[in-house]
Order: sequence, then C-alpha cells, then structure tokens
Amino acid sequence: MNHPPENPAHVPDSWRIFRIMSEFVDGFETMASLGPSVAIFGSTNPLPKDNKYYLLAEEIGKKIAAKGFGIITGGGPGIMECANKGAQEAGGKSCGLCINLPLQEKPNPHIDPRYELNFRYFFVRKVMFVRYAKAFVILPGGYGTMNELFEALTLIQTGKIQHFPIYLVGSAYWKGMIDWIRSTVLAQGNITQENFDLIQISDDPQAIADGIEAHFRKTHTLENF
Repeated sequence: MNHPPENPAHVPDSWRIFRIMSEFVDGFETMASLGPSVAIFGSTNPLPKDNKYYLLAEEIGKKIAAKGFGIITGGGPGIMECANKGAQEAGGKSCGLCINLPLQEKPNPHIDPRYELNFRYFFVRKVMFVRYAKAFVILPGGYGTMNELFEALTLIQTGKIQHFPIYLVGSAYWKGMIDWIRSTVLAQGNITQENFDLIQISDDPQAIADGIEAHFRKTHTLENF
C-alpha cells in the first residue's frame, strides 16, 4: 500500500479519512471508560492564581467531582487547569481533550494520563465533549469558549442531542451578551423563550453541582458511578 506524503499540506483527502477515523476510535475508547462527566470551559490566559475565576473553576471542579462526575476540559492552562486541579483534589477523574495548535501549549499537569487525548481536528474533539458530557459549565473565555457554548445550544435546540444543563459562570462577564440575546435575538423572534431558558447563570459552585446532579438523577441512573 502506498503511504501518504509526509507534508501535511499534500495529504490527499482520502488519506485524511483514516486520520479522522483514528482520532474518533481513540477518543471513543478512552472516553467510554470515563463515566458520567461534566465539561468545563474557560480562558487559557495566564492570570494571578488568586483570580476569582481561577478560584471559581477550581471550586466548581471540586464540587462536581465530589458528586461522582468526571471533569473534562480542553486540557490547557488557565481556567481549564484550575478545573482539572479541583477534580484531582476531590479524588475524581480528570480528563483533558487537547488540540494541536500552531502556538502549542503543553497539557496542564492536573490531567490523569489515562484520560489525556490529543486531537488534530477540532470537530472530532467537539464530538467528544457533547457525546460524553452530562452538562456544560462555561466560565469567562474567548471565541473558543463561546464556540462550545453556542454549539451545545444549537444541538439541543435542534434536537440533535438530549437536553443537558448549561451554566454560565461569571454573571458580570456574561451580562452584556445575555442582555443582547434577550433584547434583540429573543425579542425579534429568532429564538424562543424555551431556547433562551436553556442557559442558566450562577456563580455558586455548590448550586451548580447540585443542579447537575439533580438533572442527571432525573434522566440517568447512578448505579454505575
């Protein structure tokens, strides 16, 4: 069998299929052993360790992991690292779905090695988040964080995935966006009130963990926790 060219820019589309398939296979095999989990998103920017969002991410990761859920992040530094750290401090499973980028950042040190995955393709990585997470917790971040938020909202809105809780953390940070969605997008009929109500806003780690657990108990069994 002929092998694909070494230069990625010259890899034929037919060969890319095998790369994509291998990422899906590795992802499914690893994530299936993780059990019920929650995805936590946020900025990779370096901030002082006493930053309120860093502290919130760590506490949220800890509270959710204490409920028996694994914690999934994008595997990078910043808010994601704090969420993974909280999971480990609570004795929970800590997963990182890392992505290969031009400005490569090392996976954070609080990921369990058995649950560290590295992806070339964003869309494969996104499938892992929505397939295996039982809730999304969104802390302050940039385009990537918002991409994950609106991807999940779209999939729930269109019935492509089952409804799960979506929490925005950092009420002051998200206020302008939420006000605009309410006053413009909702007001002009581009989404329904039911669509708008998919988003929950809370800065209380315990309330978030309790809400996720309550929703899970309604729709799943905890027998295999």
